[in-house]
Amino acid sequence: QVQLVESGGGYVQAGGSLRLSCVASVSIFSISTMGWSRQAPGNQRESVATLFSGGSTNFADSVKGRFTISRNNAENTVYLQMNSLKPEDTAVYYCYAVFQRGWYWGQGTQVTVSS
Repeated sequence: QVQLVESGGGYVQAGGSLRLSCVASVSIFSISTMGWSRQAPGNQRESVATLFSGGSTNFADSVKGRFTISRNNAENTVYLQMNSLKPEDTAVYYCYAVFQRGWYWGQGTQVTVSS
């Protein structure tokens, strides 16, 4: 079992930045994949950014060049740095982890970008 706790969401104007944090209850060395997804009202959940254990990353086309994903192993934390935010980035952002072939999700954190 893995518990994931997100923080860092909030309200920001278009063009602004936010950094989301996701703290895992286990060492992230033991987690094969971590990432962030988001879900806007009326939309399906979509993958935003993925960080693989080897260090490679993957991003949705809509956020490439604006979002970065990183980790702090000592603090069992994964970050999503979001720059140049747009109103269409408004959503609930969820951290996830793939651990021992199981998928785990955080409770979500709201990001609202005003125009």
